[in-house]
Amino acid sequence: MRIFPILSLLLISQLLVGCEMFQRLTPGRQAPAAEPATGEAATDIPEAQCPPPVELACAEPEVKVVERIIERTRERLVEVPVAKDKLVLGSVETVAIEPGGLRLRSLVDTSAPTSSLSAQKLTPFERDGKDWIRFELTDPDEKKAEPVTIELPVKRFVRVTRPGFDSQRRPVVEMSLTVGEVTHMVEVNLTDRGAPDYPLLVGRNFLKDAAVVDVSRQHVQGRPRERSDK
Repeated sequence: MRIFPILSLLLISQLLVGCEMFQRLTPGRQAPAAEPATGEAATDIPEAQCPPPVELACAEPEVKVVERIIERTRERLVEVPVAKDKLVLGSVETVAIEPGGLRLRSLVDTSAPTSSLSAQKLTPFERDGKDWIRFELTDPDEKKAEPVTIELPVKRFVRVTRPGFDSQRRPVVEMSLTVGEVTHMVEVNLTDRGAPDYPLLVGRNFLKDAAVVDVSRQHVQGRPRERSDK
């Protein structure tokens, strides 16, 4: 326990020595002259002084302005090749129908599952115990043409519902449709829509696995060739 008094004395002695050194280095006070050696006169020792303060100016950082340019890629139209066995159709095409031998301006309707034909004077009847339908077709582009009467067996009946209209029960028959050089036998439902601009709506049952549609074009295939044409 005697260590603490000893340590206290050591700290006090160190503080006294430090104060004495501080007084020696204080400006205005002269350091004690050194004793002359071997009889020579002692020379004056200049008073210890701190160096004058120097003002330092930090250089301003260099600022670089970087202009960022964002280049946007322009849209390009890319033509996608279509398989050689696919028929390219526009939104409107001329279709030849059989029986009837008519060429009708038709609307290609990808939303319709079955093709639809506007006919007049729909008359159901029975033949050999089976349902048949008699109807008339006219080409709206041929004002003076006589209507064509067609009789076909009914394959089945479908009920079609359109927004804003009552549901209709329509007979379905098989007809041959020709667009360009391609002919398909497909089911067509019959209805009387009056005198529409497009008496035939070509549905997906004709387009499936046979054609692709470019809605930005019309009459891509031109007028189809009838069976009697060479």
